[in-house]
Amino acid sequence: MTDQSTQRPTPSSGWIEVIVGSMFSGKSEELIRRIRRAEIARRRVQVFKPGIDTRYSNDHITSHSDMRLPSESLGSSADLLARVSEETEVIGIDEGQFFDAGLPAVCSTLADRGKRVIVAGLDQDYLGRPFEPMPQLLAMAEYITKTLAICMVCGEPANRTQRLVKSDELVLVGATGAYEARCRRCFDPSLAG
Repeated sequence: MTDQSTQRPTPSSGWIEVIVGSMFSGKSEELIRRIRRAEIARRRVQVFKPGIDTRYSNDHITSHSDMRLPSESLGSSADLLARVSEETEVIGIDEGQFFDAGLPAVCSTLADRGKRVIVAGLDQDYLGRPFEPMPQLLAMAEYITKTLAICMVCGEPANRTQRLVKSDELVLVGATGAYEARCRRCFDPSLAG
């Protein structure tokens, strides 16, 4: 008897993989790893990121540990749908939380066309609330990976992103110095508001 939960879809069918977690948990590294493996398998790959994310590069997705992969910057999920080539087999999308509410429908359309779609992003905002559109993607994904960081206060596993600067803006692009990983016990959303 075969365990259906461990079987991957056949190569001719598409699916959605979502990688979520807090900042500094290795989401972009995992996305880069999966894309590089697809390239080794000689799959035709395209990688995208939101235009708002210019922290390290305009034309690469970059992890906090400086792993890099060439990418295209986009302004919206509609741009994503328009830019995917018919020949592309694997699509990587970094910082999914910075895309608009149309991202889940676009990812579903691409998967329906037989594409493997891999999206990495924050699942919670700086207040610990679900960060749209990632919860919608989690609901429709065939495969989900939740990454954990290390709490910068106590060293325990961390699944929250602590904003260290005062701002009520939902989107405040930043890295080290503006945010740090925190566990549930050490996370304090009142520090950011």
